[in-house]
Amino acid sequence: MKKTEKGKGAQKSNMLEIKNLHSGYGKLEILKGVNIEVRKKEIVAVIGPNGAGKSTVIKSVFNIAKVINGEIIFKGKNIRGLKTHELLGVGIVYVPQGRIIFGNLTINENLKMASDFIDDPKEADKMLEIVYKQFSILKERENHLAYTLSGGERQMLALGRALMNKPELLMLDEPSLGLAPKLQRELFQNIKKLRDNAGISILIIEQNAKKAIEISDRVYLLEDGKVALHGGKNILENKKIKSVYLGGRY
Repeated sequence: MKKTEKGKGAQKSNMLEIKNLHSGYGKLEILKGVNIEVRKKEIVAVIGPNGAGKSTVIKSVFNIAKVINGEIIFKGKNIRGLKTHELLGVGIVYVPQGRIIFGNLTINENLKMASDFIDDPKEADKMLEIVYKQFSILKERENHLAYTLSGGERQMLALGRALMNKPELLMLDEPSLGLAPKLQRELFQNIKKLRDNAGISILIIEQNAKKAIEISDRVYLLEDGKVALHGGKNILENKKIKSVYLGGRY
C-alpha cells in the first residue's frame, strides 16, 4: 500500500478495514493474513478462484467463520465478535448467496419485515419509498407473492430488503450466482445505483469478476487465502488477471 494511504486522512475516509485477518472453520484456516479496505461511498470487489476464501471474508465479519487473528474495524471501531443484530445496529448489512426471501409473503410484506428495527413508522415508510424508487418493478408488483418473482426480481427484492435496514456498508456474497447474462447486467447496474444514489459503501464477493471490476473502484484478488493483487479498474490488464480469465484457476 502506498504511504499516502496510511495517513490520518485516509484512515478517516475508511468505512471498513480488515487487518491481518486469519480465519476459517473449525481447525481449517482459510484466510491467512488478509488486508482489505473499503472507503466511504466506494465499491470494492473481491475476486478469485473457487476455494480462495472470498466468501470467508464476509463470513468472518458476521461470525459465521471463526476469526483466529486480526482486526475488523468499522468507522474506526473494532467490531470483531459483534453479533448479527449488533452489526445491523451499527450499519452493516449482509446479503448472502441464494436470494433469501419469504416466498409465501408479498413483496410489500417482505420489505416491511426488514424494517422491524426502525422505531419510527414514518421513517420505515420513507425507506420503503426509497426502495420502490430504486427498484420500480418491485413497486409494480408489491402485492404479488415473492415466489412468483423471476431470479433477477428476487435478487432485487433481496437488495431491497437490505436497503430497508439503512446500511452504511452493504456486503454482497455472489449476487449474480445463477442469473442469466442479461439479468446479471441489470443486477450490476442496480448495485452501482445503490452507491451512486444512496451513498452506500459496498463490498462485493463475485465470481463474474469482469462485471464486478467494471462497477468497482478497487479490486482485491484472493488466491489460497491471501491477497495476491489489488488495484483499480486497470487490474484487468495485469497478466495474472488475464490468465485467470483465460481458463486458468478461475
